[in-house]
Amino acid sequence: MSAPAMALAQTREILRVVPGHPQAILIEGQALRVTGQFAEALGVLARLAAEQPRSAATACELGLTLLALDRPRDAMAALRRAVALKPDLAPAWAALADTLRAQGNEAEACAADVSAIQAASRDPVLLRAAAALGEAQFDSAEALLAGRLQANPRDAAALRMLGEIAWRKGDLQEAVALLNRTLAIAPGFGAARELLVRILALGPGVADAIPHARRLVADAPREAGHALLLASLLVRTGEQEEARTLYRHLVSHGGDQPRVWMNLGHVEKTLGHQADAIAAYRRAIAQNPALGEAWWSLANLKTVKLDAADIATMSTALASVTDEEEAAQLHFALGKAHEDAAEAEASFAHYARGNALRRQQVEYDGAEVTRAVADHAALFTAPFLAAHAAQGCPARDPIFVVGLPRSGSTLVEQILSSHSQIEGTMELPDLMMLADRLQARIDSGEFASLGAVLASLAPADLARLGEEYIERTRVHRKTDKPLFIDKMPNNWQHVGLIRLILPNATIIDARRHPMGCCFSGWKQHFARGQVFTYDLAEIGHYYRDYVAQMAAFDRQAPGAVHRVIYERMVADTEGEVRRLLAHVGVPFEDACLNFWQNRRAVRTASSEQVRQPIFTDGVDHWKLFEPWLGPLRDALGDVATAYPDVPARI
Repeated sequence: MSAPAMALAQTREILRVVPGHPQAILIEGQALRVTGQFAEALGVLARLAAEQPRSAATACELGLTLLALDRPRDAMAALRRAVALKPDLAPAWAALADTLRAQGNEAEACAADVSAIQAASRDPVLLRAAAALGEAQFDSAEALLAGRLQANPRDAAALRMLGEIAWRKGDLQEAVALLNRTLAIAPGFGAARELLVRILALGPGVADAIPHARRLVADAPREAGHALLLASLLVRTGEQEEARTLYRHLVSHGGDQPRVWMNLGHVEKTLGHQADAIAAYRRAIAQNPALGEAWWSLANLKTVKLDAADIATMSTALASVTDEEEAAQLHFALGKAHEDAAEAEASFAHYARGNALRRQQVEYDGAEVTRAVADHAALFTAPFLAAHAAQGCPARDPIFVVGLPRSGSTLVEQILSSHSQIEGTMELPDLMMLADRLQARIDSGEFASLGAVLASLAPADLARLGEEYIERTRVHRKTDKPLFIDKMPNNWQHVGLIRLILPNATIIDARRHPMGCCFSGWKQHFARGQVFTYDLAEIGHYYRDYVAQMAAFDRQAPGAVHRVIYERMVADTEGEVRRLLAHVGVPFEDACLNFWQNRRAVRTASSEQVRQPIFTDGVDHWKLFEPWLGPLRDALGDVATAYPDVPARI
């Protein structure tokens, strides 16, 4: 009612002409309520309700008036009568939900929320808005919803739809704000909460998503999708044990599905329960022999050898698989199976086919990496670093382990995390997100280069960036140990930024023979992120760029980065461990030599290898495939022949 005073005057004029007109009396009562004349409204509506006991609208208005008079019990009775008479009366359901919630009856309030949303969803305006949204006509949908919300600002269904529009337009911050408003009005609106969880999970708000996911599970315990969503978030934040409990509950209570078993296998592997991981993967494969991810996950344990029967089953499945991702994973698994059988040529052929399929699915431009390396070397010079010395956050908590995947970085992490003062976490995306945010200011045209962006930042701004990294990563720290490890290998691209915003952080560069490292990366199917690994020449050029940038940084900031050469770690473990700990600034502990006894969760491809004494089998393993590695050797050039040294000119 946009002009209640005018409506009241006009209605009373009508009632003088047509006394006792029910619709006019109802509008009179509503206008009195809206203008705050609650006692008079109650008299009007109570009489009308007695005369019109089958009028749902009258019962609803009476309930709203009783609420305004702080008579919640009487209001609930009236509102219950309203929805009993007209189950699609959304305002009555919404008011009933608020009243029940205020009385502490959350379960019934949530049910009322759902009924309110279901009732509102049948509204013609919302149906037209939904149709426009489905056709990506966002402006039309927004206009319809704006009109709807002007009439009823507490329309949860309209607010949720606006949140979805904001999300689909890429404005995640606005989407989150709209969905939070929706849930403040209707906490039991499961579809809104689920959308909020999925949006929060897209960015740094994974920890914020977990309480909402828990609420989804509590509100609908039989909905397996909500439990799966919660489990996936728990995995991402390192709560592996709780995720394992959820998956085990699912498979024993109606969730006996191949992908649930596969996800359980992932968690068991991470926790070091190898036999349970194998059993879970085998159960998934038994249910769906074409599930490529399960086959690859089994092969990727590294300690499992797939036999001739497995090869036959995978080959049969491959013939019928149409999904390229599934096919790629089957090829990687077949490559590993033939490799274990010492059939190098067949193994290489499957790895090559899997990589070719995977390369078609990712976007990668090696020239961009080369340009970024040159820009990094030109920017982070000794004078530049000296001018910004000690301007960032002084915390020394982080230990960054950088390099290429399959370089021995997980071994370094496992050694360090076996120390009483150092906590292992996982490959954290947070520094890369900060770097991407700075890059976005260049891409938008605000600044011409990273140097220009950094020049615009005051010392306090650099400190705030470092503090933000510390805060963002806090969710992954489960102990009170003073130091923690971030093992995101790609952070080698941002060593200069690390030095600026976290000048006291430790940087460890894990390096392995380029032929072995690159070949090992090429035959690894990565879940995400390592888009340079699916072509032998591209991964060779990437390794060369990495060496060039680290060498340039070493020249400008001698000693800032401690390098661990994998082959030296294998040959002289104690000596290398002592040097590593000395660089970190912690005393030597024997536990670091017995790293394989550390039962911490490990999520990387080397999870089973680092649960054994020093792994030596892979040092020269690449030589079995040397006849087919010409493109890699050519791309690496003198970086391969000079290793572990760096070519004089690179």
